[in-house]
Amino acid sequence: MYVPRAFAENDIKALHQQMQGTPLAVLATYTDTGLIASHVPLLLNPDEGANGTLYGHLARANPHSKALAEGTETLVIFAGEQAYISPSFYPSKAEHGKAVPTWNYLAVHAYGTTEVFEDAERLLALVSRLSRKHEAGRPEPWAVSDAPVDYIDSMLKAIVGFRLPITRLEGKRKLSQNRHAADQAGVRQGLLANRNPQDHALAHLMVKE
Repeated sequence: MYVPRAFAENDIKALHQQMQGTPLAVLATYTDTGLIASHVPLLLNPDEGANGTLYGHLARANPHSKALAEGTETLVIFAGEQAYISPSFYPSKAEHGKAVPTWNYLAVHAYGTTEVFEDAERLLALVSRLSRKHEAGRPEPWAVSDAPVDYIDSMLKAIVGFRLPITRLEGKRKLSQNRHAADQAGVRQGLLANRNPQDHALAHLMVKE
């Protein structure tokens, strides 16, 4: 990922926070037949290893599960808030007209080599943790134990789990840090004037910079 110095995020706690707040990540692996990507919910253990360790699972029928078993390096993309930035947001545009559209966004890239596992007990623990995470806060949270045991057993046979110790982390927070204060304020005002909740979220993140 291209990360100019002004946009680099190197605080591992901030990177982990974004990763944990991204419900669905993109898993990308290079194979002999080309790139393959899957969209997967993941769990992060931030204290396991220097950069943390990711856990997830794929359908056994997914060719990606075979690629992971081959031990090729994998890239995991955690996309955060994002918004289109119009040149009209910049007060400086009225002065000299030297402005073009851009995009503000947050992104974290994690790299590592996966270790695949198929043990039923380990898979059960993984899907149970994932369910607890995403059911949290619901009035009546669903639990894996709510389903018949034989049904869960059959579902576990249809998936492959993986562990990915993170060897490298890259973070990018592109929030108009390269613009002067008046233009940054104009971007915040422009985003807040839009109806998109994600634009509002990005505007509030700019205030925290």
